[in-house]
Amino acid sequence: MSVTNFCSADAQNASAPRAKVTFQTLQEKKHNGKPITALTAYDYATARLVDEAGIDLILVGDSLAQVVLGYDTTLPVTVDEMLHHTRAVRRAVKRAIVAADMPYGSYHVSVQEGVMNAARFMKEAGAEAVKIEGGANRVELVERLTDAEIPVIGHLGLTPQSVHRMGGYKVQGKSITAADALLKDALALEAAGAVAIVLEGMPREVAQHITAKLNVPTIGIGAGSDCDGQILVFHDLVNLTFSKPAKFVRQYGDAAGLFRSAIDGYLRDVEQREFPSENESYHLPKETRAALDSSSPLRRKA
Repeated sequence: MSVTNFCSADAQNASAPRAKVTFQTLQEKKHNGKPITALTAYDYATARLVDEAGIDLILVGDSLAQVVLGYDTTLPVTVDEMLHHTRAVRRAVKRAIVAADMPYGSYHVSVQEGVMNAARFMKEAGAEAVKIEGGANRVELVERLTDAEIPVIGHLGLTPQSVHRMGGYKVQGKSITAADALLKDALALEAAGAVAIVLEGMPREVAQHITAKLNVPTIGIGAGSDCDGQILVFHDLVNLTFSKPAKFVRQYGDAAGLFRSAIDGYLRDVEQREFPSENESYHLPKETRAALDSSSPLRRKA
């Protein structure tokens, strides 16, 4: 093959649509030792960028309560708010799996209510899975959701919806007893039908042990590099939050700096009447402008 033909074939492969990601894809990645990539997204624009980049899993996280809606915790966000944002993300995504967080209170009162709310995310918002927090205490719910053909992602360790019970956002599983409890919870979720489990805020060694014991993929956040995949909050990734980042956050861009620079430039140009310019303004045709000038009250008086 000539260099020209090789480059042409390479360009065609690069532009070819990527295959739709499924939970079978994630399972194969775990089996083959290939890392799973995941990010949160909460709107059309960011979801489209994340999807086009090739991320495997997009989570419409209840973290939107903090990074988008300005609450101090994830607890206040409602089902309707989560549905609204999930629909926006769904419209942008063609390749990645779209999963939605079940917000606090949407599955805590009864299993029946949890199933009904999860079904709304599937039917009304186009989610392909829901994520719930908790371990053995969520087994019945996971089983019912699985029976209802709703894929479930579990969430163990530092579970933000339990912030008050945990006494803050603290690393979990630091003792042998606590680590064993997390493993038991993970195995219980897997046996109940969970298709993946998020491991958050725990020692690397504990997450490594759980990952090795599970058949389903683990996705880490603040749980070390031995999980089957990693997830970060989009706004943390691009420095679009207004608080000190957690230890596990790595910032890959400075959106806040970019936005501030753009806003400052706009403010300056408007105040100095440099925006809009002549090239950014619409104009009447010459003959129409002349007729307008001749018909003005000032011209007639003269």
